[in-house]
Amino acid sequence: MKQVVQNYKSGELALLDVPVPGCKPGGVLVRSAYSLISTGTELMKVSEAGMSMLGKARSRPDQVAKVAQSVATNGMAATYRKVVGRLDSYTPLGYSLCGVVERVGDGVDDVAVGDLVACAGNEHALHAELNWVPKNLYARVPDGLAPRHAAFGTVGSIALQGVRRGEPRLGDVALVIGLGLIGQLVVQLLAASGARVVGVDPDGARCRLAERLGAAACGDPASATVADSVAELTGGHGVDQVYLAAGGGSNQPVELAARLSRDRGRVVDIGKCRLDLPWNAYYEKELDVRFSRSYGPGRYDPEYEIEGRDYPIGYVRWTERRNLACFLDLAARGRIDVEPLVSHTADFGDAVETYQRLKDGDLRAVAVLFRYPGRTGEAEVAEETGNAKEEAEEAAVAVPAVRRGGASAPARPAGATVRLAFAGAGNYATSMLLPHLAQRDGVELSTVVTTTALSAANARRKFGFAEATTDLDAVLDDPSVDAVFVVTRHSSHAELTRRALLAGKAVFVEKPLALTEEELAGVLAAVEQSGNDRLQVGFNRRFAPLLREARRRFGARRGPASVRYLVNAGRLEHGSWYLRRGTEGSRFAGEGGHFIDTASWLLGADPASVYAITTSGDEDLQVVLRYPDGSTATVSYVTTGPAGFPKETLDLVADGRALRLDDFVRASVYGRRRWVSSRLPRARDKGQRAELDAFVHAVRTGGPMPVPLESLVATTAATLAVRTSLVTGAPVTLARAR
Repeated sequence: MKQVVQNYKSGELALLDVPVPGCKPGGVLVRSAYSLISTGTELMKVSEAGMSMLGKARSRPDQVAKVAQSVATNGMAATYRKVVGRLDSYTPLGYSLCGVVERVGDGVDDVAVGDLVACAGNEHALHAELNWVPKNLYARVPDGLAPRHAAFGTVGSIALQGVRRGEPRLGDVALVIGLGLIGQLVVQLLAASGARVVGVDPDGARCRLAERLGAAACGDPASATVADSVAELTGGHGVDQVYLAAGGGSNQPVELAARLSRDRGRVVDIGKCRLDLPWNAYYEKELDVRFSRSYGPGRYDPEYEIEGRDYPIGYVRWTERRNLACFLDLAARGRIDVEPLVSHTADFGDAVETYQRLKDGDLRAVAVLFRYPGRTGEAEVAEETGNAKEEAEEAAVAVPAVRRGGASAPARPAGATVRLAFAGAGNYATSMLLPHLAQRDGVELSTVVTTTALSAANARRKFGFAEATTDLDAVLDDPSVDAVFVVTRHSSHAELTRRALLAGKAVFVEKPLALTEEELAGVLAAVEQSGNDRLQVGFNRRFAPLLREARRRFGARRGPASVRYLVNAGRLEHGSWYLRRGTEGSRFAGEGGHFIDTASWLLGADPASVYAITTSGDEDLQVVLRYPDGSTATVSYVTTGPAGFPKETLDLVADGRALRLDDFVRASVYGRRRWVSSRLPRARDKGQRAELDAFVHAVRTGGPMPVPLESLVATTAATLAVRTSLVTGAPVTLARAR
């Protein structure tokens, strides 16, 4: 299928061939009829992409701060790969469309194949022929409303939420500053609510359009028309609300808002304009400044938008989805008229040319629509048939036994190429794994599988995959694929690993292998059923060259050892999928295996017991591991440490000797002789390249996997036992099952 994309590094716009998105549970697959260009938001993004690197940095200081933190945490080389990888990727455009439901996912019962729906979201209502849209981001189009008008649903919801934040009452007087697409809709919504509206815009044509659509008066901000109209309508008191729907770097809108507001009036920011508030003016009138967040409550909440958990109407009357349905109803009943806003309608095949004309100023427009092929006349997209539904006493737990039902894979012919497929192509895969595999002798990147079409297309372009798809079954059924990398979100690791093992593939799965004991048992059942034990979990730290050298320098132990491992994990941004404990597990469940595996490798054994206590809401943990020879390892996993402190520091003490590792950039060993890796820190290498070398070698030769399966299982069981210990408040003995 075709999709409009932009390369943020070069500014290039393209109409790209991408895989058709899969129809996941909890949503629908929609074939687009019309999609709307937001001439404000989208053109700002298009223009920003054309800036120099310095210009991009100045426009996004928040991202510059993130890059600086990443350098401190992960090192310059890893950060550079990550930043360049993200910049040199195609990004989607669009967030408001109307189309026909083509497939219905499991768990959806409010629409059927052939229904006309309006869709929202900058990840789900893209300028693309097909989109997968989750349940709370679509609404059925009322009878009688044309698809081209329903395509305004998302921007209409933005305007509607802004008006709700202003709380207009019958007879109020409102000022709308900025009469672009959002401003024109705000004018109509205010007029429909019984308010009298004054509009402000330097463009005379937009002022005349707003007056046609219900404004009492409009004018240039520099003219006397606006102030005179406000004085006449309010008896000199000033307006009740001001709606900032303007963009740009001028501070004039907020200054004008203060000048024309009444005492204790409300100022609502809907657009993205400069907000350098003149303190005296706002203080003296005690103005109430409010922000309107996009389409309404639910925005940026993944549990609402992705997982489909609605807010109870008794507590949240107007959510994103209810705002969308409300706007469509207003348009269907003729209370809102969007047709006069349509300046241009272009065929979807002319998308790149249309954007370029808008950017260059050759096409001046309030709203532009893309018209998609496959429609019947003006009213509908041709309906396709078929309905595809797309998935306090000490406790003791048994470490699952590994039972193999058959022989391991035979050796491959000498020099044979290893063909790899990737399930997932997120930040970690594209910055830490794929750069080490692309262009590697003896390796062919066969197929990349993702749930979103554009991420698969990006990975194919950047790393040279032969194919990109959203169909995992096709990869598992392909006999030419030797190994599958599972680098998806945590909740899918165990199931995808199980399926790949049953398909006879060697599997490299990023940590964690499993989030529950049941998931771990399912993976081991697949090993026993298939006889395929060709599994590696991404516990890369044991492969780090600096740590391996330090261990060699330390030498063999005679007595028990003590390991202390401090992990300064830091706080995550609000909205990060790592924080979705209900589906993705706790942070420690997700990455704690790294540190347990490293300690076990250093001590040469698997843990015998686990005891954990928490110090801050189950996120800051002290995990004590006991080993059969009396050795102990304490993992201090903290999220409240300072950002500038090293992420990982490790000490091993035994037999009068000590090993110290400082964040994989410096190591030292103390004993009869002292060894220090370097006075200057080296590039941070946490072992990904060496781990991949070992895995590819094992797949090519048919030799043993880099880490014994029993060790992978023991580490996973110990990580899961942390949760049990927190619940019981007691140590958990790890007994090997027989």
